[in-house]
Amino acid sequence: MLYNYGSINIDHVYRVPHLVHPGETLASHSFRQVLGGKGANQSLALARAGGDVTHWGRLGNADRWALEPLESAGVITSQVELSASASGHAIIQVDDHAENSIILYPGANHGFTDEHLSELFSGVTQGDWLLLQNECNALGKVIEMAHAKGMKIAFNPAPMGAEVLDLPLEHCQVLFLNRGEAAQLVELEESAPVDTLLNALHERLPATEVVLTLGSEGVCYQLGEQRIQLPAHRVKAVDTTAAGDTFIGYYLASQIDGMNIEDSLRRASTASALCVSREGAAPSIPSSSDVADALAEWPPLDALSN
Repeated sequence: MLYNYGSINIDHVYRVPHLVHPGETLASHSFRQVLGGKGANQSLALARAGGDVTHWGRLGNADRWALEPLESAGVITSQVELSASASGHAIIQVDDHAENSIILYPGANHGFTDEHLSELFSGVTQGDWLLLQNECNALGKVIEMAHAKGMKIAFNPAPMGAEVLDLPLEHCQVLFLNRGEAAQLVELEESAPVDTLLNALHERLPATEVVLTLGSEGVCYQLGEQRIQLPAHRVKAVDTTAAGDTFIGYYLASQIDGMNIEDSLRRASTASALCVSREGAAPSIPSSSDVADALAEWPPLDALSN
């Protein structure tokens, strides 16, 4: 079983000609309100990839509708706590070049208590997976509790902050990072070569699997001396929102299902490419059948291994 201790947000998405400049008032082409949050997106991706996932989250009472897309995809939401406080939400701009800019308010996502956490962990067993992002409170405590229970921990430290450097990351089996997050974690410039970042990550966390996503440059996997590099599919990007979340969900679902690393990376990369070719966050996460069709029809991604 995989548990996702993750955010549930309400996304307010504005389509704009360009990301707004300081002091500028800009009219949007369109507006949509949809389910979002890195946690919810990753649970959706896991479920749509065929994985079994229970979501641990908190949501404002007024936004119960946001559970329906999760439940329809097969996510177990019985352990989502409804709160009198406001839900987490995000203001998202998406421009004509598919770039985005996001303002995030944590809301109910930062309301987990020690009592609530103890209740959640009471039902887990050794060997279960726990997926984490950086949009809920008490991450350090959650990692320690999961480690004490013998869980396998996968962590995506987004949005990245200085507090992540103080977390017990050595307890994590897998870290999902983009280039900026990797650079911050090892205190290097984002412009540092990929090999330099991977070497520094190996030095800091030698026993941790690292999956480094590089956008249009593809993805790198590292564990110890093993490295696998995979290019990206060339697709027309419409909206990059949730592309990383889609990758993480599909990769983990594939690994739990017993796929090897290369095939897991290939399936996750294909899912992410489909995601960026569609608008929105949760609505853009593809189904497993869509991904299977793309894998059969698109040119294969050939991996380079060390």
